Amino acid sequence: MTTPAPLPERPGGPTPVRSRGLTYGLIAYGLWGLFPLYFPLLEPAGAAEILAHRMVWSLVVSSIILTVVRGWRAIVSMRARTWGLVVAAAALIAVNRGIYIWAVNNGRVVDAALGYFINPLVSVLLGVLIFRERLRPAQWTAVGLGATAVLVLGVAGGSFPWVALTLAASFGVYGLVKKVIPLAPTASLTAEGLVQVIPAVIYLAVITAAGTSTFGALGTGHALLMASSGIATCVPLLAFAAAAQALPLSVLGLLQYLTPVIQFLIGVVWFGEPMPAYRWVGFALVWLALIVFTADALRRARHTAVARRA
Repeated sequence: MTTPAPLPERPGGPTPVRSRGLTYGLIAYGLWGLFPLYFPLLEPAGAAEILAHRMVWSLVVSSIILTVVRGWRAIVSMRARTWGLVVAAAALIAVNRGIYIWAVNNGRVVDAALGYFINPLVSVLLGVLIFRERLRPAQWTAVGLGATAVLVLGVAGGSFPWVALTLAASFGVYGLVKKVIPLAPTASLTAEGLVQVIPAVIYLAVITAAGTSTFGALGTGHALLMASSGIATCVPLLAFAAAAQALPLSVLGLLQYLTPVIQFLIGVVWFGEPMPAYRWVGFALVWLALIVFTADALRRARHTAVARRA
């Protein structure tokens, strides 16, 4: 799942909530939430092969879209600094997607959901460490609860929750990098694809030569499913971009929890992943942290809106 940073609200007050924007938001976060049901369909392909095909086919789709909207000029005229940021973003999202696919196909859907639950808290912490932002008491409380949850899950579970933390950290840093890339969403996605396609094609060529590639070896249906990963990558991103233009940040921020909620339910109900007591305690602490964090954000947004109208 890859969520770009929401666009800032327009001066003079929050953007009115439009039903179309809400629909796009539900489509984006709903599709991302359903990914745990999609990636197992691509087995027996491994996570690396699925990731490589996702890179190739998403570039095909985004290139077609960029051609339709006549947006190639932005990429052709990119400066070296922008390319450097794009390379960093491409590497971060590749790590995020690769670990996510591996987690889903190895019975770790709940761990992946935890990563996206704690992602907002990680993003806040990154703001403190990198931009020297000052947190309000409620934000510190939320971060503290999140850290306690990670400690509980790590100590009681007997292993470091590396899947969740790596997903949260890679996606959090990816969001920071995306904030400073001066490109429209489609152009940015295509530029990242141009960076990723070279190692992806090399890897696919190697496994094809070694006879371990599943693409084309398991019939047309499997090949079409692998190719559909391009559409599965681009459609929710475009829906998100449309939602971000139409919805205020407060609504968009609430909608983002839809993805890990769906993933968590799929992991527990559909795949039957174990939820011993310590995991419920850890998740309860994370959910409490998110309640504190979201309530503070909504209160802050209301105060800002009142101040602007005054």
